[in-house]
Amino acid sequence: MNKITVITICYNNLEDLISTCKSVDTQQSHPFEHWIIDGSSDKKIETFLTHNSQPSYRYWLCERDKGIADAFNKGILRAKGDILVMLNSGDCFFDDTTIHLVSGAFFNDANLMWLHGKYKILRGGQWVIIGKPFMKSKLYRGMRSVCHQTMFVKKTLHDKYGLYNVEEKIGMDYDFLCRIASEKNTFINQPMAVFAPEGTSSNNYFASLKDARRIYEKYYGKSYKLIFWQMRLRALRIILDSPVGKFLYNIKTKLGLENA
Repeated sequence: MNKITVITICYNNLEDLISTCKSVDTQQSHPFEHWIIDGSSDKKIETFLTHNSQPSYRYWLCERDKGIADAFNKGILRAKGDILVMLNSGDCFFDDTTIHLVSGAFFNDANLMWLHGKYKILRGGQWVIIGKPFMKSKLYRGMRSVCHQTMFVKKTLHDKYGLYNVEEKIGMDYDFLCRIASEKNTFINQPMAVFAPEGTSSNNYFASLKDARRIYEKYYGKSYKLIFWQMRLRALRIILDSPVGKFLYNIKTKLGLENA
């Protein structure tokens, strides 16, 4: 059987971590490991983990880190599982079947290197479910149809392509996706995770677009498709943040077009 390691990074957000742990602990199939990488400036998370009963598969490291990518890497280097997923504190599995579905997919295809699925996200003031199969030809669109909370990746890909780039403060997941884009992958056409609304890329949307362009060009060169795509995204984001935009997006979701 494939051994799945869940890696959760956190920083001064105990209540969010508790929610994430609950979604892991209520899985029909428990993970092989759940590593918590705590870079908090206080002891609340460490105290909670130490003084409350935890399942045997849960481990933790409490020490300061150098950012998100560094925290990810600390989890990867300690993981003994074959398959890794980054489920940040505040993020949750969509329901109790996620790990079971993922295990089945890797069991059925020994050559599969990574997979992803749909996810639930707060957009335009309402919760929607989005996500489409990854296509390398559309990589210029950034993480538009992929989120790292649903990316289950064989650990051997990190042996081949390296860890997350600690120089990237927002787009470290996109940087890694660009490196593994040619590896065999598949899409699970079901919701797999709930994306916390206060994520780094969500709160720094325009900066994340700038980073995505720089990262893409580093690996694949200049792309006019990317330039025009990001112009579209910037305009849509400005509209979406307005009352009119939220009204129009509400109509779009009622028509079932939120994933279009």
